[in-house]
Amino acid sequence: MVKRPRKAALPAVSVSRSSISHGLSASDTAHLTSLFARGTPENTIRAWESDLAYITAWRELRIGAGPEWPETEAVAMAFILDHSRDLAGSSESDPARQVAQQLIDAGLRRNLSCPAASTLDRRIASWRAFHRMRNLQSPFEAPLLRQARQKARKTADRSPSPKSAHPITRDVLKRLFEVSGPGMRGIRDRAILALGWASGGRRRSEIISLDRSDLDLNEFNEKGRIWLRLPGTKTTLRGETPRLVLKGTPARVVVAWIDAAEIKNGPLFRRITRHGTIGSRRLSAGGVADIIRRLLEKAGYPGDYATAHGLRSGFLTQAALDKAPLQAAMKLSLHKSPAQAQRYYADVELTDNPATSLFDLNGPQSK
Repeated sequence: MVKRPRKAALPAVSVSRSSISHGLSASDTAHLTSLFARGTPENTIRAWESDLAYITAWRELRIGAGPEWPETEAVAMAFILDHSRDLAGSSESDPARQVAQQLIDAGLRRNLSCPAASTLDRRIASWRAFHRMRNLQSPFEAPLLRQARQKARKTADRSPSPKSAHPITRDVLKRLFEVSGPGMRGIRDRAILALGWASGGRRRSEIISLDRSDLDLNEFNEKGRIWLRLPGTKTTLRGETPRLVLKGTPARVVVAWIDAAEIKNGPLFRRITRHGTIGSRRLSAGGVADIIRRLLEKAGYPGDYATAHGLRSGFLTQAALDKAPLQAAMKLSLHKSPAQAQRYYADVELTDNPATSLFDLNGPQSK
């Protein structure tokens, strides 16, 4: 049985034959590794660490050794095949099933079902990135492997599931406000919800990454609005994210937290002890998820009614319900792909489509 690794160190740009052949000294290689880390969004770094832990564990169990650089095409093909079918119905002597079960026991895999195509795509993308870091050719570029992955994607046993079962629309959000309660915890929780929803539907990692210095309150007293700039997002690097605005009730709720907690610098959203003491440590992404689950249950919803991503889907869904132009909503949500953002509009627009009511419309009367 393999133990779940606490944290996998990303593969450094190694001083291997490929590095030496390009004239890189050990010092230059170290600086190059640092450049990769500084130039990569934190979300991507976390995904790389998680994927490297999984790949390392899978390879140790399946092949008997950790990753090699460059990886062989045979091992890469085995990875694709092992993750492109439902193993629940396979023989218990199937090596792929045996490995999967050990990964489940280690907490690295949920079940024997075929993983989501997006999950496999992400892990392969990470594996390719690890090769690029070492200036090596990835085996996944081979024509046969590319074709195998394409076929596997078309025949995947499961369809993609939403990141949140339901969107947190305005009515749900207001109900969560009502049950958040008094005291510092309630003030903080309302501020998290207000900022996360009204600034365009922020991801958990974006909410917790904010420092007090990322918010500009100079126009709040006169115009009732706050300007904020995210340190970075899933699609933008640090310093490249456009400014966002909060105004009205959401702005007042956030300022109420800043004033009550006397946040002068450092993390904007912080942990609060069970005794009500505000700590100096930054709230975790898991903490945001716990807050939303707790408030949903207090409001009478099932705890799994929505996840933190419901703030993002809820903002766009509400924008569609209020008939806000898609491009206007995208300026806040920071979606780069109109097609991706349009998915949240599609269901709402479909219900308002007059073609859905053709059966009940009175047609021309015949004489």
